[in-house]
Amino acid sequence: MIDNAVHPANVENVEAVLRAELARGDALAASVQPVLRHLLTAQDGALFSDEILARVRGMLGDLAGALLETPGGLPAQGSEEHEALVLALMDQRALLGHVHALALEWRLTEWLQARMALDPVVSPLLQSLVSSENEGMQALAMTWLAAQARWCQAQRRMGLPFTELPGELLHGALQALRIALSGTTDAGARIAATEAAVRLRYEEGASRLGLAAQLVMGLGNHVDDALAIDYGGLALFLTALALRSGLGRDALVLSTHEAQAARLALALRAAGLSAAEVTRQMLVFHPGQILPEVFDEIGGDMAAIILATGRLGG
Repeated sequence: MIDNAVHPANVENVEAVLRAELARGDALAASVQPVLRHLLTAQDGALFSDEILARVRGMLGDLAGALLETPGGLPAQGSEEHEALVLALMDQRALLGHVHALALEWRLTEWLQARMALDPVVSPLLQSLVSSENEGMQALAMTWLAAQARWCQAQRRMGLPFTELPGELLHGALQALRIALSGTTDAGARIAATEAAVRLRYEEGASRLGLAAQLVMGLGNHVDDALAIDYGGLALFLTALALRSGLGRDALVLSTHEAQAARLALALRAAGLSAAEVTRQMLVFHPGQILPEVFDEIGGDMAAIILATGRLGG
């Protein structure tokens, strides 16, 4: 985390501190997926008591079941093929990271609802867009609202429809299916049938994340409305921050962790927020944490450069 006891005297020292924080955050992020996979595959049931691990395992299991059952009449959950596919999905590094980010996003969503009474579906921004005089924006807002509501329902049952995956991650999931079914009876025909069924049902732009991106881009000069978490809501906040900062949305979910506070602060600055507004948004996630006094000397361009070069000395 950013050390509240340290008050660098100039912008160069602030940059050095932020780079060091990014380096520590990078080291933590690099260790997340190997450790996550180990915990998920461990036989000790006590390791599954953590809600995040259980949710990741549940979503991967739901995804595996959906892929196996897509063409109809294929193995149900609990079969050897289902378990083999779950393990193969865990080996898809980007997919595992995405599912982990979804689990963290849901935990944050529930936390914000409890702490700030922030509705997980209908944020103040959504309320204004749904009542907009712009019919196109109103229709898009309603469509996204329905998608967000479905996502919340899916998260409550630890579900993950393949239709909600980004395209490259769905490709990885299908690769995992090929690996899991290799050597089984009629593997080629079954895989082909699944892929055909998936293609018929999949439309990335109609997914929750695809719709969120369209909605945020449609805000135009009012995109900062989505960058105020208490107004835009978590889902649109993350999407807007990803689009404005250039960082991946999943990485930004991880940046809400205390150990990644420097990355979140820099992303907010790179997105164009003032130092005062960065502080306001940071306090939502980390109450009591204070940014260095000269953080306002780190402009948006410099923040973007620090994020791009990353580690200390980069």
